[in-house]
Amino acid sequence: MRELEEILMKYKEGRKTLDDVKTDILGFQKMQDTVFDTNREERTGFPEVVYGLGKTAEQISEIAAHRKGKTLRLLITRVDPEKARSVLVDHPDLNYDERAEALWHSEGVDGIERNADYPSIAVVCAGTSDVKVAAEAARTINIFGGKCTEFYDVGVAGIHRLFHVLPEIKKAKVVIAIAGMEGALPSVLAGLIERPLIAVPTSQGYGAGFSGVTPLLSMLTACAPGISVVNIDNGFGAAYQALSIVRLIEEEREKNES
Repeated sequence: MRELEEILMKYKEGRKTLDDVKTDILGFQKMQDTVFDTNREERTGFPEVVYGLGKTAEQISEIAAHRKGKTLRLLITRVDPEKARSVLVDHPDLNYDERAEALWHSEGVDGIERNADYPSIAVVCAGTSDVKVAAEAARTINIFGGKCTEFYDVGVAGIHRLFHVLPEIKKAKVVIAIAGMEGALPSVLAGLIERPLIAVPTSQGYGAGFSGVTPLLSMLTACAPGISVVNIDNGFGAAYQALSIVRLIEEEREKNES
């Protein structure tokens, strides 16, 4: 009730339009082809993220236009470079990461300097072919105010590379392990660390990899405990899960300090 009063007071004072009031009360915003969940951040702590694959540049531009001034963070995933160039013509204030294929706007959050003791997330990538998925995870973490360290090309085909960076990986509170082919990295890594590990299978690999199905099944049937698995190529999903864990750690720390 208090929140409703504040919305109506802002309308009375001219700080909100009638359309803004409707959106605030309904909790979603209707566009031509999209219904955007405007209250998701209040419910979950993170705003709605737009999946760009399959959307036209015009649809993405419409979403960006409607969200300007109404959210500090906007993330649109799976936007190829050609589509991104078209959107950036209409919205030059947006940022684009070609490796992550992500368009975003993140006012006052992206790139924030975190204290040394802030819980970090390690993004560990088996091979260079998996970098796009790893970059999506890392970019998501940065946009939503997290802290991450990236370790690329440390797969089990040259396991001495993994051992070389293992002391640094162990400093993280949560680990995201990304691998294609047979998907062995998460299982090996989970047996070496005492941290929650989120495994991401990628679609990289030869024919018998079945575009990521083989590493997915390998990770789901891993003998090492403590592994949770997200869908194929889902760097965003892994980052979201890791950020949720970090948020709980921070909430507990703040409660103990107060």
